[in-house]
Amino acid sequence: MGCDLRGEMVRAIGIDPGTVSFDVCGLEGDRPFLDTIIPSAEVAANPRVLVDLLQSAAPVDMIVGPSGYGLPWVSAQDLRPQDMDLLVLSEKRDRGRAPIVGGMRRMLRLLKESGLPLYFAPAVIHLPTVPKHRKANRIDMGTADKLCAVALGIYDQARHLNVAYEETSFIYAELGGAFTAMIAVKGGKVVDGLGGTSGSLGYLSLGAVDGELAYLLGSFHKELLCSGGVAYIAGQPDLSPKDLVAPALTARLSLRPELKPRGSLKSNDRSRLAWEAFMEGLVKSVAAEMTVVPSPREILISGRLCRIPEIRQEVIRRLSPFAPVRRVKGFAQVAKEAAQGAALIAEGLAGGMYERLVEVMELCGASGTVLDHLYVAGAEALRQRYLRSET
Repeated sequence: MGCDLRGEMVRAIGIDPGTVSFDVCGLEGDRPFLDTIIPSAEVAANPRVLVDLLQSAAPVDMIVGPSGYGLPWVSAQDLRPQDMDLLVLSEKRDRGRAPIVGGMRRMLRLLKESGLPLYFAPAVIHLPTVPKHRKANRIDMGTADKLCAVALGIYDQARHLNVAYEETSFIYAELGGAFTAMIAVKGGKVVDGLGGTSGSLGYLSLGAVDGELAYLLGSFHKELLCSGGVAYIAGQPDLSPKDLVAPALTARLSLRPELKPRGSLKSNDRSRLAWEAFMEGLVKSVAAEMTVVPSPREILISGRLCRIPEIRQEVIRRLSPFAPVRRVKGFAQVAKEAAQGAALIAEGLAGGMYERLVEVMELCGASGTVLDHLYVAGAEALRQRYLRSET
């Protein structure tokens, strides 16, 4: 199916399927009519709660749904088993190990049966604006929710600097509750990205995986992608970012011995080490993306970690030498940036006031699958297994 979804439609909803929460944002023109969150654990246990919420918001003309690793504008009604596999990217051996992945599959089946006007959005790797050589041997250049967050970034910078969408230029740093992603935007178009599993350290995720580590681990389960991050380095995987940041930021995340707080405990040392690894990795990722966009107007930051003042201030301090740093400003009170961006995209696809945003980003040119650009040994067998799936 193509992307010609236009009509007299102005009531739209966007969904962000986050690791911690599912955020839902509805727009009627430029007026939010839905702004709420549902804990991801609740959705995993009972996917019907999300479907019920969407149906209660009727009438709705367009929904950009929870799109995972992305599908180029496939409708929920047209979702095939192989589409579901590409969207979730989980092997059969992992389906009983990760409750959220299992819940996602059940939710997708419910959405397919719901009759809702819901479409699944592409990810960064599906976009025609990203040169093919940057896609080589990549899958996660930024999931669909990260692309939606960037749409909000383009909308926000255009308003903040009073420029047209096609004049926007920035590096977008999404600092989520689990993953860290970095997306480069030039001329209002996404041109590169480092996804949460291919970039720098996240709060829960280790980010890009050392190939030798993957080899030594042997059977690499999906759940490992959400481990090894800041909280794990600090030895406190169940601690919230707000609780973990206090001992580390006493010394502005510096590892210099003379700045250690008095009576520093071993746990404080690990916490500082973890946050230093996070911050330095963030700086390296921004520097890497600036090889693609050398003179961005701004560095935009968003995500759950940016809600914590100490982290936000340190991020701004570290990144300010590159370009002005600013937290993305959306229009919702509760729903995160990705849900707001998804709502903007849905409203634009429906032929509403944000249609130009969709056009500038060239979102309707998205195509292919996340497995199209792999050249490693075994890549063809992998493609055949996923693209011919019947389960």
